[in-house]
Amino acid sequence: MTQHKSFPWLHWLRTLSAWAVTFVLFFPLGWLVLTAFKTELQAISVPPLLFFKPTLENFEIVQERSDYMLYATNSLITSVASTLLGLALAFPAAYAMAFFKGKYTKDILMWMLSTKMMPAVGALVPVYVMAQTSGLLDTRTGLVIVFTLSNLPIMVWMLYSYLKEIPAEILEASRMDGATLWQEFRHVLLPLTMGGLASTGLLTLVLSWNEAFWSLNLSAAKAGTLATLIASYSSPEGLFWAKLSAASFMAIGPIVVFGWFSQKQLVQGLTFGAVK
Repeated sequence: MTQHKSFPWLHWLRTLSAWAVTFVLFFPLGWLVLTAFKTELQAISVPPLLFFKPTLENFEIVQERSDYMLYATNSLITSVASTLLGLALAFPAAYAMAFFKGKYTKDILMWMLSTKMMPAVGALVPVYVMAQTSGLLDTRTGLVIVFTLSNLPIMVWMLYSYLKEIPAEILEASRMDGATLWQEFRHVLLPLTMGGLASTGLLTLVLSWNEAFWSLNLSAAKAGTLATLIASYSSPEGLFWAKLSAASFMAIGPIVVFGWFSQKQLVQGLTFGAVK
């Protein structure tokens, strides 16, 4: 407070800087929304139009041409299913590493994290061949498996960070009272880690929804997600900016609304461990 009174310009500088960063980050999304309600001629006009008569024609064309609900359903099913499957696999792994540490626990955790450093394109050919051979190409099941394995290292690390903060004495006390492993999980671990499970699940859901690389390479018309829908509006004749913006707006709209209402848990999940 004293610093603000002595140097009021610092306060104004920080405020203006914050607004400038916010504008830079929001501008692409705001411009996309504006373009979605323009005609194709208005979308490519020079100079750009800020004031125009909005139209819903692009959204109608996207629905008629591409069956938006099919792609949205695929995105929803693959995102939710991969998140639930990932939690089912990651929680036992994180539990074992947090409470039954071995000689190579840290090495295993580092190895799991290092797999995220490899470009996805490096694993494209073997994953594509396995999906084709097993009949999982262009199927929701194939995408669920790939999404789960792609996000599993992050999920294990996040849950491990939450679980290791729980005192082992609490679990020992429950075992002395005769609690089984299921009772220990249900009555002790689950209430204590509900926030961690929610943060991990929400973050994984967003990552799966936004996944584009595997969706574009492993799916087509049957199991394509919204990322596939957006890519379909790129043609040899050029980009249809208005329709592409409308499709993009319809694709990101649900997850933006979802992220807005769960931003507290998402921020907690992204920043957990930074202040430990």
